[in-house]
Amino acid sequence: MNASDRTPADLLRSALSADPGRPLITFYDDATGERVELSVATFANWVAKTANLLQGDLAAEPGDRLALLLPAHWQSAVWLLAAASVGVTVEVGGDPADADLVVSGPDTLEEARACAGERVALALRPLGGRFPQPPAGFTDYAVEVPGQGDRFAPYAPVDPQAPALLVDGVGLSAVELVERARADAGELGLGAGSRLLTDRGYDSWAGLAAGLYAPLAAGASVVLCRHLEKLSADGLRQRVESERVTHTVVDGAPQ
Repeated sequence: MNASDRTPADLLRSALSADPGRPLITFYDDATGERVELSVATFANWVAKTANLLQGDLAAEPGDRLALLLPAHWQSAVWLLAAASVGVTVEVGGDPADADLVVSGPDTLEEARACAGERVALALRPLGGRFPQPPAGFTDYAVEVPGQGDRFAPYAPVDPQAPALLVDGVGLSAVELVERARADAGELGLGAGSRLLTDRGYDSWAGLAAGLYAPLAAGASVVLCRHLEKLSADGLRQRVESERVTHTVVDGAPQ
């Protein structure tokens, strides 16, 4: 990747320039049987649309704090990069009452209602589906994001030194995030073309690094598995083979 990249959005732009067609995130949910594969180009398009929603419809500005109440999921990764593109600080699992806006999954809607600002809800259904019944007081992400623009330009340049991420007591600026992602990619042995399979959640830096930032920094890709404990040991071996996995970071034991 480009050595001059200083923000997560820079990392994504470099990945897009290098090889837009290669897989970036392959997501499995072993509770539902869902599999979604996003190329760099497809992922970047989702990020651009989400950043336009965030900056435009939701009126978010650099320095605003976003409470992200989502599990490890491909749409969570989209929101992390969209916020970085706008300059919004993401607090994973943050207190909605202290946030300027909140992004919630279906299981945390009541908690998310404590936010006095904008509230966005994700159904986390297969193929990015919407809620059957939109939750009152929330913007349904799946309804609003498709009509957003495919290109994004921030109203103000993103400051690489500004706070970008808070997770599990760790606070990082954009440039610190990129530096740490590169360091973790090295520790994991990732390089261009590597395929890392992980079941770690997004509620810690270790999970975010394995499940998004380190592969992105290395020019690698991630096979992100939710509810991997529901998969048999034979199923895991077959997945590793079929997905051409080169590295694994698995905390949950398959059946």
